[in-house]
Amino acid sequence: MSQSTVSRAVLLAGALALAPTAGSSQPVVPPAAPPQAPSKGDVVPAFESMTIQGQPHKVDFPKGSRTVLLFFLSGCPHCHKMIPEWNRAYDRRPKGLEVLGVIMDQEPPGFWSSISVAFPVVRAPGREFLRQLNVNRAPLALRVGEGGRIADLALGETDLIRLGEIFKP
Repeated sequence: MSQSTVSRAVLLAGALALAPTAGSSQPVVPPAAPPQAPSKGDVVPAFESMTIQGQPHKVDFPKGSRTVLLFFLSGCPHCHKMIPEWNRAYDRRPKGLEVLGVIMDQEPPGFWSSISVAFPVVRAPGREFLRQLNVNRAPLALRVGEGGRIADLALGETDLIRLGEIFKP
């Protein structure tokens, strides 16, 4: 077979794959891309991790708990813009609201001396955890209620009003 015959055969096979099947008027649709972020109502599982100081830390969401998880990357310029805003929101947080940063990558040497973070930070427990939670973009702020259910979220750079909604009592 010539190259052009093979190319036509490949194009025809692709067209047939997307064509309606016998007795069906619907074409075969390729699978959707994975979500870019978790959604309201999703559940964040309890997890164990290490603080940036190397201490073990367990994160869970018992009855009556309210937690804000702040996901960020050390090399993300949008995250660097949000950290001072997160610091201010942390300082003004309502009583009983837990706040925890989750760094999703291995920070370069000297990172913690070059940036001021007021809230406690743990390392993400692994890629599988992030994949299951659909966390593949940063910065991301999640307000999590009891049982780990996501009550609200903000993806990307967030204005102060929206950030106040995430940190609301």
